Amino acid sequence: MRTLILTLVLLVCAVVSLFVGVADISMALISISRIPRTVALILAGVGMSISGVIMQQMTQNKFVAPTTAGTLEAAKMGLLIFLIFIPTAGAALKMLFAFLFTFIASLIFLAIVRKIRYRNVVFVPLVGLMFGGIIGSISTFFAVRMNIVQDTNAWMMGDFSGILQGRYELIYLSLPAIIITYLYANKFTVVGMGEDFSRNLGLNYRAIMNIGLFCVSLTVSAVVITAGAIPFLGLIVPNVVSLLFGDNLKKTLPLVALSGAIFLLLCDIVGRIVIYPYEVPIGVTVSIIGAIIFLILIIRKR
Repeated sequence: MRTLILTLVLLVCAVVSLFVGVADISMALISISRIPRTVALILAGVGMSISGVIMQQMTQNKFVAPTTAGTLEAAKMGLLIFLIFIPTAGAALKMLFAFLFTFIASLIFLAIVRKIRYRNVVFVPLVGLMFGGIIGSISTFFAVRMNIVQDTNAWMMGDFSGILQGRYELIYLSLPAIIITYLYANKFTVVGMGEDFSRNLGLNYRAIMNIGLFCVSLTVSAVVITAGAIPFLGLIVPNVVSLLFGDNLKKTLPLVALSGAIFLLLCDIVGRIVIYPYEVPIGVTVSIIGAIIFLILIIRKR
């Protein structure tokens, strides 16, 4: 019943998204711009929310997500290296660079987390923020030296206004990651109980962790290449769903996916109408709303 209600809400938000904007509505506009934008929003919302669930299960911490683990900053570094060495290559190769750096950074972050003895619910994401800050500082240093700061900052500003037919299809690569996550949902739950517990139940702990990192890295890379960084989405949606419906991942995963898509669509609609006829980038609206909810969640945990 909950899944059905959220599906209906998602459909309503998608229809509203098709018809909100400054330009006059026409079939050409809807097919070339509005439908690709709405599809990209839905896939990005689903993918980033699912990525947050995976990272929270792997680190056994509700406040870990791509935003608080240096994942987005690693994707930015991959894009920076791409721009420096092979700036004329296509989008697929650009995504490959972002994927590789994201995957490696995720491995390093998990290695750091395993070394932490005092795993306070807030301390681990703070370590992740510092890790991301280091990666971001290195990227900014080289961007300044190469005089491409403006280009790198533009990549990381989440914005779906430029999504057109032929420029968003890479985001479909997040679908395999979403499907894998659903199929491995129970195993991710077991992995969240710890390495010893997983091995006692006969699971290959390292293999499951690598599968999870692959899903997260692929999804984050596809979203960043398509629309830029979407902060806090993978953090707040899984936590809100967990507070409302519990922690049975197999049951709540569809709710997380639908809620993420609805939240991103609503933020995009708000960004289009709040200073109409101008548009606020979705990264700004998600950051403001996400930061408020994040603070509320921290206060509740305390």
